[in-house]
Amino acid sequence: MMASSYNAKDEDGHITVTGPGGGAVLRSKKPENTAFKQQRLPAWQPILTAGTVLPAFFIIGLLFIPIGIGLFVTSNNIKEFEIDYTGADTSSPCFNCSQNFSWNSTSPCTCTVPFYLEQPYESNVYVYYGLSNFYQNHRRYVKSRDDSQLNGNLKSLREPSKECEPYAYHNNKPIAPCGAIANSMFNDTLELFYNDPNGTSVKILLGTTGIAWWTDKHVKFGNPGGVDSNLSAVFQGAGGCWSLALSNAYKRDSTRSSSSDRLSVSGTTKPLNWRRPVYELDSDQSNNGFVNEDFIVWMRTAALPTFRKLYRIIGKSSQMVPTLPRGNYTLEVVYNYPVRSFEGRKRMILSTISWMGGKNPFLGIAYITVGSVCFFLGVVLLVIHHKCGNRNNGAEISN
Repeated sequence: MMASSYNAKDEDGHITVTGPGGGAVLRSKKPENTAFKQQRLPAWQPILTAGTVLPAFFIIGLLFIPIGIGLFVTSNNIKEFEIDYTGADTSSPCFNCSQNFSWNSTSPCTCTVPFYLEQPYESNVYVYYGLSNFYQNHRRYVKSRDDSQLNGNLKSLREPSKECEPYAYHNNKPIAPCGAIANSMFNDTLELFYNDPNGTSVKILLGTTGIAWWTDKHVKFGNPGGVDSNLSAVFQGAGGCWSLALSNAYKRDSTRSSSSDRLSVSGTTKPLNWRRPVYELDSDQSNNGFVNEDFIVWMRTAALPTFRKLYRIIGKSSQMVPTLPRGNYTLEVVYNYPVRSFEGRKRMILSTISWMGGKNPFLGIAYITVGSVCFFLGVVLLVIHHKCGNRNNGAEISN
């Protein structure tokens, strides 16, 4: 028989087996004898006693309740007025428009909705449009866009991403902007009129800029060809605009199909549900094309089926006169956006803001609720500790 010797080393976790041919080192499954692997590192574990738990409950309660009250009062001080102009009811001024209008309608429908403001709006007033039962959070809907095209990339303008299908091409022309999000852009026109007591109607100036995020307008979105380019020529492919710009984008391509050559000449087409192309969204060139702020606001999809998006801003013109005085108003709606097919609803919201944003009482209620629960638990545990703690101390003294 062959003789062998066994030597176990606890320090490094190795096993040495020695035989006639020499020693062989085998690694065992035993962890090395270190503080980390043997779990001997210094640790701290809090000991939950009445002296530490009760003050924590009371401190949280005394902090959260005042904060919640402040948030709730601030939210209630924000003025907000909402009008539903869907036209689902027969008594609604927009009933005829909602019943007869569709995406294929050739002419828009106009309706007027009177309303009364009981309180004057002193500061800047933000005008929102709201939609209900519209699921912008659907996975395929959210992906149906081409961010490279929206950033002004000429190659993506000519060849939209496959994510845009089936809204990528129409009549052998690339759609700009492509995708389901752009195709379903909200396009109702809302105008406000103040009915003066003397019988005259005064149109309220609505600001069209400053409603989109700065990073969206100046970083994520951009027009093809640069800031000073002729958008009509770029999107229509007129003259040599595309051939000159695309020469750099395609200088590495060795093959060019005849169909793609035709696309470069014929240019792009508008989305199917749009009434006008993207280069005619605004007469102001700094707010036209892909950098149009109404378009940018719509392209930032909502997380919930009931949402609101900023439409216009009514700036305060004088410190002595309210932005919107109390009185009678008229909302004039150019009804372009049908919602009857998906049983949705449309509304217009007038709102002021504060340092915490728009009207949202939930945060204040949440703070008050958590603070009240913690304070109540602190009182209950204090009573229990006072009764049971004295009883236990008396039992220990008698023993």
